[in-house]
Amino acid sequence: MANVFEFVAEARSASGSSAAKIVRRKGKVPAVIYGGNSAPEMLLLDHNEIVKHLVHEAVYSHVLDVKIDGKTEKAVLKHIQRHPAKPQILHMDFMRVDATHKLKVHVPLHFINEAISAGVKKGGVVTHAMVDVEVLCMPSALPEFIEVDLANADIGSTIHLSDLVLPASVEIAALQHGAEHDHPVVQIVKTRTTEEAE
Repeated sequence: MANVFEFVAEARSASGSSAAKIVRRKGKVPAVIYGGNSAPEMLLLDHNEIVKHLVHEAVYSHVLDVKIDGKTEKAVLKHIQRHPAKPQILHMDFMRVDATHKLKVHVPLHFINEAISAGVKKGGVVTHAMVDVEVLCMPSALPEFIEVDLANADIGSTIHLSDLVLPASVEIAALQHGAEHDHPVVQIVKTRTTEEAE
């Protein structure tokens, strides 16, 4: 199997929407890589290869190898533009990674023990306010995902950003701005049936 963390690209010279349409018709995806001490560079990637890579959730929260005409750069995937109606990737943004500087990246949340949580057993319903969270950390400490354990969550309980159990040297980006940014992540709420039973 090909390395899902390696994106093979080629440099492109033509820019603009008309040039982008032409390359998309050829099964390519226009992209850009920016950041670090180098100038932004326009790229082309193979659409079918990208689709295979993006099936893997880990791609979104890993330092990737972007191979441009044989030269490899370390980067993270910052943005994907998808077609609103077709299963088509329209554009991608990669941000270069410097091993000596902190990254700000969205990492998926994995919710565990929902079915056996105290609140669900009493008839409550789990409502998710977030599916991922933006973290701040060194590239070497970037987690693939963050687990949210709901085993002890009861009806009426809310897990906030500050309640998340984080790996060492990983911080929640929003909490850098103060306690008012301690948003809810998930909660267990009463249903009409639960209220009627009470």
